Amino acid sequence: MVAIFTRSITDELTSLVKQIDEQVAQNADKKMAAFVILLSNDADGDEAKLNALAEKAGIKTGKDANVPLTIFDGVAGPPNYKVAEDAEVTVLHWKERKTIVNHAFAKGKLDKEGVKKVVESTAEILK
Repeated sequence: MVAIFTRSITDELTSLVKQIDEQVAQNADKKMAAFVILLSNDADGDEAKLNALAEKAGIKTGKDANVPLTIFDGVAGPPNYKVAEDAEVTVLHWKERKTIVNHAFAKGKLDKEGVKKVVESTAEILK
């Protein structure tokens, strides 16, 4: 399971979501799953941002989605997930309910190399 918590939508985030979406499709036999959670203080207003991300990245939405795009009301995020307070993007990889990999990127720090690192680290949950 890959969970991507974000406080904003950038081109790099869109690239990451697209690549994770592709990995989920390629690893359906291994039951790989992922979701994106936009942490927001304006859930209604930010829904359009998620729709734009899906359109730009060519990601399916609705019941056919490989990677559901969701909104959490509150930028702190769900308390049990311990999303890094100072991170713009936090990516957690779980296997059997245990966090295997945790990536946290400060505002503006998710770049092409960071995206590559996150995508490559999904191998840890596919073993």
